[in-house]
Amino acid sequence: MKPLLLQGHERSITRIKYSREGDLLFSCGKDRRPNVWYSINGERLGTYEGHDGAVWTMDCDWMTRHLLTGAADNTLRYWDIGTGTQIGRVDTKSAVRTCAFSYSSNIAAYTTDKTMGQECQIIVVDARDGASLCESSPILNIPVHGDKVTALLWDCIDETLLTGHANGDISQWDMKTGKRIELCSGEHTRDIRDMRPSKDGTMFVTASKDNTSKLFDADTLQCLKTYKTERPVNGAAISPKLDHVVVGGGQEAMDVTTTSARVGKFDARFFHLVFEEEFARLKGHFGPINSLEFHPNGDSYASGGEDGFIRVHYFDKSYFDFDKNFFRDLS
Repeated sequence: MKPLLLQGHERSITRIKYSREGDLLFSCGKDRRPNVWYSINGERLGTYEGHDGAVWTMDCDWMTRHLLTGAADNTLRYWDIGTGTQIGRVDTKSAVRTCAFSYSSNIAAYTTDKTMGQECQIIVVDARDGASLCESSPILNIPVHGDKVTALLWDCIDETLLTGHANGDISQWDMKTGKRIELCSGEHTRDIRDMRPSKDGTMFVTASKDNTSKLFDADTLQCLKTYKTERPVNGAAISPKLDHVVVGGGQEAMDVTTTSARVGKFDARFFHLVFEEEFARLKGHFGPINSLEFHPNGDSYASGGEDGFIRVHYFDKSYFDFDKNFFRDLS
């Protein structure tokens, strides 16, 4: 499985995101310049210039017309994907840690960090007109008391919002009232680095620094499965085609010498969604993997790492034969 190596960032990757059709791959990192690539051949199409700090988060809308980016320069920016033009901007009082368009793309949510005397906040805005994004009042402004939000996910009907927190909690928020309606506490013991949904939106997978990735029911927040590793998990994703989960992470370089030798390994690991069995590993990155996502058709996956590289892996035939052989062995 020979990967495409996408080289365009000068510093570590913080997040990658496929468009709904899968023809475009978006990336952002600590070098302040989000990029867009052709996923089929790794050609870089352009760069979105404007941020003055590390870009922590981004999301594109359903029609792949607009892009949201949030950064450490205390801004949320709204871009025209085709032209690279910035068409909206919101100035915040602390860094924007997460952002996401709703399923309909009519509204969007973003969160700010708990720092510099500011409380963490969840802010929901009308995303239909980027030019007036900073002028109109937010639809909802929800103060988050306690640990800050580190991951954000919408449900499929724009009625609830899921947030992962720095203490490992997962919260479910009602978008009509702004009230928290469910709280999952204790499943993760350290901060949640990412959350990615299943194709139908009924489940989602988490990545946590407590060395685990977990599968949750999106409605009840019940933990369904656990995928254990020996290292912090920074990214995880569910295959849209097979019952597979990919997880990636790795110990920070400053901590490797004080921990087990295996903890510093930076390979992507594949687990069976139902049986929780690890069945494959892929090496390549020279630092921790920070973000992972399957292509919407399930024929490939992409990973972005601390080394500044994005690797796009196209699966060979043996990968798709795995489930057949797996169930044959069980019988």
